[in-house]
Amino acid sequence: MIALRLRPARHARSLLPGALALGNGALASLALAPWHLLAVLPLALAVSGWLVLRASSARHAALMGWLFGLGYFAFGLSWIVEPFQIDPERHAWMAPFALLFLSAGLALFWGAAFGLAVRLSVGTWRIAMLVVLWSLAEIARAYVLTGFPWAAFGQFWLDTPVADLLPWIGPQGVALATLVAFVPLALLAQRRLLAALLPLALVACAAFITPPPPEPRFTETVVRIVQPNAPQHLKWHPDYRWDFVRRAVEFSAVTPRPDLIVWPETAVPLLLNRADETLRAITERAAGVPVLLGIQREEAGAYYNSAVLLDQAGAVVGTYDKAHLVPFGEYVPFGDFMARFGIHGFASQAGAGYAAGPGAEVMDLPIGRAVPLICYEAVFPQDVGASDERPQMLVQITNDAWFGTRSGPHQHLVQARMRALEQALPMIRAANTGVSAMIGPDGALLDSLPLGKAGSIDARLPEPFAATLYSRTGDWPVLLVCLIAAVGIGWRMRALALWS
Repeated sequence: MIALRLRPARHARSLLPGALALGNGALASLALAPWHLLAVLPLALAVSGWLVLRASSARHAALMGWLFGLGYFAFGLSWIVEPFQIDPERHAWMAPFALLFLSAGLALFWGAAFGLAVRLSVGTWRIAMLVVLWSLAEIARAYVLTGFPWAAFGQFWLDTPVADLLPWIGPQGVALATLVAFVPLALLAQRRLLAALLPLALVACAAFITPPPPEPRFTETVVRIVQPNAPQHLKWHPDYRWDFVRRAVEFSAVTPRPDLIVWPETAVPLLLNRADETLRAITERAAGVPVLLGIQREEAGAYYNSAVLLDQAGAVVGTYDKAHLVPFGEYVPFGDFMARFGIHGFASQAGAGYAAGPGAEVMDLPIGRAVPLICYEAVFPQDVGASDERPQMLVQITNDAWFGTRSGPHQHLVQARMRALEQALPMIRAANTGVSAMIGPDGALLDSLPLGKAGSIDARLPEPFAATLYSRTGDWPVLLVCLIAAVGIGWRMRALALWS
């Protein structure tokens, strides 16, 4: 009887580290928008380091890292269920599976980092190895299989002094600094005060001595940003879709006239190939002001999610095709084959989904040279800075109605603001709904329309700042630092093994 009573207690104790890791991951996600609870980070990341120090094996550490990631992504990316509610009778049943599989897949990167940290190092060296390998895992998450850097650690720090590091070391550098600052706090449990607190002090000093960006200087150029506010379940509905176009047209016709009008992603519910009359009507009401708008187009049997520039007569004088597409949203791998089973991308109108454009383009606008970004493309720093020539601005057109009304649109906006700050370029952001805004080269919201409101804003365009260090180097310096550090710690472990 005594043995039987002890077994449940032992079983409960064995589950406790896993439950702690899972809950700790969910706690860490509260540092993301819209919660911004930065106070949870020291505790959450220190506990992750403590779990690695106590791990009995690499396999155990990998499980702790995977559970930490599962909790973090499942809570932080909970908006991912929103697209499945647009047509709930067909898709709602898939929502929990999509969130679970996405979170579990992303957590594999973290599980690998935790497990390798224990396999490749011993003792307190596990903390240093964990920081380095976790950073490498985050870089891999941003690039592997088209990448998905949403909810990266750099996104915690916008509107704090730490964000001033973004133009210098980029989001991966800020993520590394976050781990350097907080993971070693796990050593407080071993009363190693200097090793625990010195990294935090160094990162804090770096953040506070980095000069903030200067105040933006404004040009005389005025841009009208239009937000028609179409709910996604009505946006393509035959009885409503033209109401949203008429709404955008009315906003565009208001006087006084701006220098450019920007409409959001897929603002016109026609293929460009059949929209000549509609585009002429739009530019006629715009009274000679060029219009940049989102529309779908077809060419040689392929469909594209595009941004087109209309001149004063309604003629298309510039086209950009979205290059970084959303997997299972805008395209499905083996799309034509999968379409036979009724599997389509949510946002595409063709069985195979959209085709990808060439990317990394600079478009000539009447107000200057711009890098156009369509929705999800603003999530990827490597795409924003990929053009051969430096533009004068960024322009993002998006439809954040896909992300719902809770965390998704706010997290998307944070990432757009980070891209502006990293590149030191102003961003014109037009959302179907979400937050439409003029964003300064310092990442600040200079003028904006809130989520869920139809309207337009006339905003003066700021001048760009000088090119940043990060805009020239990208993520290569952080990658090299992490690789060198990993090799150095590995050699140190080898030397310790030889001496013992």
